Amino acid sequence: MTVEAQRPAWLTWTVRVVAAGGVAVVAWACLTAGEAVAHGHPAYAVLLGLTVLGCALVLWRSVRPRPAHRGWRGVLDVVLVVAGIGWIAAMAWCRPYVAVEPALAAMVSDAEVTVTESATRVELAPAENTDRNVDGTAVFFQPGAKVDARAYAAVLRPLAEAGHPVVIAKQPLGIAFLATGAFDGARAQLPDAERWVVGGHSLGGVVASTAADDGDPDGPEAGAAPVVGLLLYASYPAGDVSGSLTAEVESISASRDGLSTPDDIEASRANLPDDSSFTVVDGAAHAFFADYGPQPGDGTPTISHDEARTQISAVSRRFVDRLSP
Repeated sequence: MTVEAQRPAWLTWTVRVVAAGGVAVVAWACLTAGEAVAHGHPAYAVLLGLTVLGCALVLWRSVRPRPAHRGWRGVLDVVLVVAGIGWIAAMAWCRPYVAVEPALAAMVSDAEVTVTESATRVELAPAENTDRNVDGTAVFFQPGAKVDARAYAAVLRPLAEAGHPVVIAKQPLGIAFLATGAFDGARAQLPDAERWVVGGHSLGGVVASTAADDGDPDGPEAGAAPVVGLLLYASYPAGDVSGSLTAEVESISASRDGLSTPDDIEASRANLPDDSSFTVVDGAAHAFFADYGPQPGDGTPTISHDEARTQISAVSRRFVDRLSP
């Protein structure tokens, strides 16, 4: 009678450790960023749930005797373990930066601004009982990578107070490139908007630049409300749009930014129209364009976050106001 060889102990324990690590990563993400997960695009929450289910199934199967696989099936076992490690690492990397005060306070409706939130966007609209809700210029904004959309409420709320509806995208997995269709959704949500300013922070600004470049009323979106402005927060386009972009540009950057550095912003001048406006907030850092705490790799600020936010909001408001007839 032949005794069937069992899976090597080292492989069994590796599988168990990886699966347990997956459960631990999900628990860590929920415990440290649960609010952002709950208020973010549902894609990340769904993947976290699938991760827990997958890891639980793997742990359950690991306690049952399993035959050793040889040849290509043995190699496949190792490949699956490596793939599992990669998946879990990706789930850890996608953990969002959580919105903090005063952004959370800015998410509350009052007599001037009505705040609504859905699975895919945050909207800050002039309250109906004010005389500032007649402006036809709306603002669409793409957050930076992995940043909670709510983190931009405080810096962008002054635009809504001035009469400009603001839509902030919630991106799948916090990646702007996965939300390239979000602007079309915002247009559908606000059909009365007569013109748009699109903007974004960091990676979000890269995607916003593409949306602005594609927003020519004589182009593919003929008949849609035109894009008249591009508002960049510590960002720049991925390529040269200096000859094709018809929208006006306001680039707001930070002198102490360690991610979108001053040299990066200076180099972006060549890729933007000659009449683009550049504003540098002296002493500010990359993370000062929203409220989500410090960010790895960023520079050391020399002014307060409140002071930087006030300057950024003021420049943004003047820019959008100027584009309104």
